[in-house]
Amino acid sequence: MTDTCLSAGLSRGARRLAAPVAALLVLLPLAGGADADSAKLPVMPAKLASTATTCTRASPATVNSAPWTQQNLDLAKAHQFGEGAGVTVAVVDTGVAPQAGPLARRVTASGAAAQDCVGHGTFVAGLIAAAQDTNSGFSGTAPRARILAERGTDELGAPSAALVAAGIRAAADSGAEVVYVSAAFPEETAALKSAVAYAQSREALLVAPAAPDGTDDTASAGATGAPAPFWPASAPGVLSVEDVDIDGLRPQDAFVPSTVDLAAPGDGVPGIGPRGSGYYIANGPSVAAAFVAGTAALVRAAEPGLSARQASQRLTRTGYPAEVPRLDPYAALADVLPTSATPPAHPGSDSVRLAAPDAVGDTSSRAGFLALVCLLTIVLVRAGGALAKRARTGREST
Repeated sequence: MTDTCLSAGLSRGARRLAAPVAALLVLLPLAGGADADSAKLPVMPAKLASTATTCTRASPATVNSAPWTQQNLDLAKAHQFGEGAGVTVAVVDTGVAPQAGPLARRVTASGAAAQDCVGHGTFVAGLIAAAQDTNSGFSGTAPRARILAERGTDELGAPSAALVAAGIRAAADSGAEVVYVSAAFPEETAALKSAVAYAQSREALLVAPAAPDGTDDTASAGATGAPAPFWPASAPGVLSVEDVDIDGLRPQDAFVPSTVDLAAPGDGVPGIGPRGSGYYIANGPSVAAAFVAGTAALVRAAEPGLSARQASQRLTRTGYPAEVPRLDPYAALADVLPTSATPPAHPGSDSVRLAAPDAVGDTSSRAGFLALVCLLTIVLVRAGGALAKRARTGREST
């Protein structure tokens, strides 16, 4: 954003003010969001302790307004183009509860995947496809998409590469257009590599977290802060996603992925659970990846002629400009991009996959917004300069 303002010919002083002013303008619509609601929500675990004897309990807490994530992603505006009807998103996680109200009659569960003791799978399925809550305004990213549940973990949520591989294959065989995977493994297995390739051959778009959830407080990969690859996100063609907060920042001690395509909200995210009508809160790349999977469903529903690779390219090319492009559902749906162009070759699993700055699509809406930001920035800078000059004149006259 500020680069665009700089190209408009701002002075050095204006350049110093452009970034904070632009950031302020972006965050103003988010003020007074659901922060107060989020503070009282119980945490949705990614897995249960090995000694756990009970499942995650129903939450008694509710939310009173649409979460900051929905405002950040401008989902209401994106839904003008559609809500994902006709597209199936496979969720390879802890399972998805078919009885979860906001997902009612839109969940198909494979075997044990109909039982979600942990709740994480149902939580991310809600971020992907929950129907709008008329009381709070909470909504999934693609509220009319269907969910196919596949188990990628044991009953307590411990992920298994073998189970994830089997879940990916089953999802592809069932015709899922988008496959969401919650796991991030430090090593790639032959079964996982084969499953990813198989799903891609069936035109499924795979989305996975670029790194594990939580912070790195062990001696495992990434403990020194050095970038590390995680799978299946590091596999060619898989959309890898990292988490950011409302300011676009990652947790200080989070795992650092060596391959990442997009960033999406993943801090203090409210969502549904497998039991009851209450809400929970969760964090991490697996949460952020759910928003990307939901947006992929919106794109594939709006433009069914796009291949999985073209839909993936649409998401990365329209990401909001940043060090790692940030997911922008509205731009992905509003932009008219060449779909016949050959996407750039994958640079390899040991390289950071970042969209080139000149590959970001220009839209009239984004251009208008940037122009408004620049105009307001210039006005504020000039007003500040005039006040400073008047103050100096006043001091000199005295």
